[in-house]
Amino acid sequence: MPTNSAKRTRSLRRKKSGCALASKDWTERKARGLRILQVCALAKIPWLIHGLSSRPGGVSELGGEKVLNLGFAEWDARENVLENRRRFQSVLHAESLTLCGLSQIHSDVVQLFNAPPSVSCRGDASTTNCPGLLLAVQTADCVPILLADPKNRAVAAVHAGWRGTLQRIVAKAIGKMQMQFGSKPAHLLAAIGPSIGGCCYEVGTEVASEFRSQFPNASEWFDELRTGDEPNPLQWLNMKPPGHQPPPQNVLLDLRKANRAQLLDAGLRAQNIVVSDLCTACRRDLLFSHRKEAGTTGRLMSVIGIKGSSVSSSPQKS
Repeated sequence: MPTNSAKRTRSLRRKKSGCALASKDWTERKARGLRILQVCALAKIPWLIHGLSSRPGGVSELGGEKVLNLGFAEWDARENVLENRRRFQSVLHAESLTLCGLSQIHSDVVQLFNAPPSVSCRGDASTTNCPGLLLAVQTADCVPILLADPKNRAVAAVHAGWRGTLQRIVAKAIGKMQMQFGSKPAHLLAAIGPSIGGCCYEVGTEVASEFRSQFPNASEWFDELRTGDEPNPLQWLNMKPPGHQPPPQNVLLDLRKANRAQLLDAGLRAQNIVVSDLCTACRRDLLFSHRKEAGTTGRLMSVIGIKGSSVSSSPQKS
């Protein structure tokens, strides 16, 4: 269960956040009932298009409200999702770009797109330097990360759940950019979008154990790094015989902090990394949360692309 301090932090975040999406490093674009989050530093790059969606607007209906669901789901009609995507791209002035999504599998697979894909590609990150492609990842608690190389005109979009974070998906996306485009980490700009926060993301101690085995600084990402192997000095109080102890309590994991640390380890400058403090679990008025809505929810979409035209291909159906 969350600690009292975590509960207080969650309450304070709700009170402080109000209804705003924008902050010091983020700006909000409103049009046709849609509210799109953008990064101030990325918005200054003339050849770049990017945006992170939110819940309001759209034509899909969920729980009696109209929402901008951008992922295909059993509860939503396909034509609704396609219309939502059309509106989303229209607000970003990205109608001419080909949306390049992924069949996300919580992996460390990074796809390179040199042209619009004709079939769905499996993976959790993609990168390109080709104009006319709009890279996309979908989230509803996991961490979306957008990367831009202003010097070499290359971009990447990353989906990082706890499994992808454990497998260093964002570092591998940066490695792909280095190999393919000659990107230098010190020149990259990174945006970590809204996701479930360390205030709400409970995981089992076995997850904490896996992180501790992979990262020397993993303790900084948990409210209390317990692995379940710790001795219980008060075992005699619960009158349980040895080997019959209650399961250890869950721990709180801050995925955004973990991915920011991986960006720094990869060579990015701290001033080139912006992190949204919006928690999908706390702010279900603005965002979707798979965990808090018991799986029946929509999908947010984070996109980044290079202006211009590319060789046409059949639109992707993922």
